Amino acid sequence: MRAVGVRFKKAGKVYYFNPGNCEPKPGDKVVVETVRGTEFGYVVTGPTEVDIDPAALKPVVRLATPEDIKQVLANREKERQAFKVCKDKIAAHGLPMKLIGVDYTLDGSKVIFYFTAEGRVDFRQLVRDLAAVFKTRIELRQIGVRDEAKVLGGMGSCGRELCCNAWLFEFAPVSIRMAKGQNLVLNPTKISGVCGRLMCCLRYENPDYRVQEAELEQDEGGEE
Repeated sequence: MRAVGVRFKKAGKVYYFNPGNCEPKPGDKVVVETVRGTEFGYVVTGPTEVDIDPAALKPVVRLATPEDIKQVLANREKERQAFKVCKDKIAAHGLPMKLIGVDYTLDGSKVIFYFTAEGRVDFRQLVRDLAAVFKTRIELRQIGVRDEAKVLGGMGSCGRELCCNAWLFEFAPVSIRMAKGQNLVLNPTKISGVCGRLMCCLRYENPDYRVQEAELEQDEGGEE
């Protein structure tokens, strides 16, 4: 099945869509149909064969028009306003949650509010209040601390932009064994990222260290 890879956010996950009669190429801006509604995205891989059930692929509606671009910019301003409104209502309700970001679908059929919280939050009244203000479908989505860092961005202890915000589109498991294998000081402040979890970069060199460790073990065994 031929499909194109589309990304909606910087360093975001790549999703595949049926190009239909369109022939989008990498770098093109497109409007696609998603489970959330009509959305705007960027093509990162052109039409190519993928092992995906055709029935699971949503279509590329069209190459983005100047009007679509204008709508995206208008939505960015609406998202800023929605963030302030939602933050004020969270405070008014005294809810133990932290608002992180807001997304409007291109067609305005849904507004998604992202938040973090220590546990479950009863936000049913908040949803009703927001629906009354914005007159559209409202979704509140709880995200983890790593996703929070990805959304907000920042600088790592290395002095560079956070990997998760710059280019890392998917999180992979990171364990304390990876830090031990690299002979790093197991000081939480040294091996934790701004999210408070183990730094994603501990995983990058882990395969090299494992190969070196295996080679050393072989050499030691040969000497015997």
